[in-house]
Amino acid sequence: MKRLFKWLIGFLGIAIFIIGSYAIYVFAAYYRLPDHITLNPNNNQPVKLRPHRQYTAMTYNIGYGAYPPKYSFFMDGGKYSLAFSHHAVEKNMAGIIKTTNHVAPDLAFFQEIDVNGDRSRHINEVRQLTKQTSEYSSLYGQNYDSPYLFYPITEPIGRAKSGLLTLVKAHINTATRYPLPIDKGISKLTDLDRAFTAAQVPVNNGKALTIINIHMSAYTKNKATQRAQFQKLFNYLEQKYRQGNYVMVAGDYNHTILKNSNRIFKDGNQKLTWTHPFPDQQLPKGFYRPTQGLKQAAVPSVRNLNTAYHPHHSFVTMIDGYILSKNIKAIKIKVVNTHFKDSDHNPVLLRFSLK
Repeated sequence: MKRLFKWLIGFLGIAIFIIGSYAIYVFAAYYRLPDHITLNPNNNQPVKLRPHRQYTAMTYNIGYGAYPPKYSFFMDGGKYSLAFSHHAVEKNMAGIIKTTNHVAPDLAFFQEIDVNGDRSRHINEVRQLTKQTSEYSSLYGQNYDSPYLFYPITEPIGRAKSGLLTLVKAHINTATRYPLPIDKGISKLTDLDRAFTAAQVPVNNGKALTIINIHMSAYTKNKATQRAQFQKLFNYLEQKYRQGNYVMVAGDYNHTILKNSNRIFKDGNQKLTWTHPFPDQQLPKGFYRPTQGLKQAAVPSVRNLNTAYHPHHSFVTMIDGYILSKNIKAIKIKVVNTHFKDSDHNPVLLRFSLK
């Protein structure tokens, strides 16, 4: 009994040491980038945009190339944490690139695109996508760089460095990364860092189009954090609009952007941390969200990852889209129905012109 007791004490001591060491590593490795980081665009286009000409924008959360229809994600109540395989990520990325080339947008906004990650099998998706779209000027901004997360224990999601990629068929003058408010304490490790990128694209009337790429928090239960993120974004929009710019935001807000979404998509009133209504009442004066025709089309932009995708049973809604200043005319907006073949999101297209 004494030997067994000593063995148990020794085992317990080793376990406490390992857990304690890991906790120290996670918090020591965690960091946030400073505010107002200047980004260096890769300019492959010398041209300026023109007023009264129609352009197409596309926003697409690619889910780091890990989410085919059969995939479910552990943080949504599903099974998996890593992409099925290196080949699966390559296949999904090929589909995402094919969709992008088919749409041929003038502006493209990608979220959740990994530079390196255990979850995405260490494929540099930014390099892969920009290599296949070399006719665009490109801009990458880091969203988060998480330490190695040892959960779930059976298949740890590991480490991930991921961000926001913006492509433009025009010159990019300047670009900046701005951090968003996030939770404090241990919950910051699960919802990760958050930021938005802002680029100034010249227009030949002497003005500039400010294009903002954003991916907001998904799993925080802290509504104060969600409100603070929107407030920082809205303050920035207002500032740029007052300077005489055109302003466009594209991305994943992790808030439903259609009223009565549960009725539109006939999926019940599921209340998740990423299905709170978009705070339209807080939008700055001079801004609006184009949604015309989306209700009638009823094509979702996102599915829940609690199970594999089932067209008639999976929870779906719409959390991706645009915010525009009133000097931008929204001509048409639609969701491209990829049936979630390459991601848990569908791309959202906007036809627009600058007034």
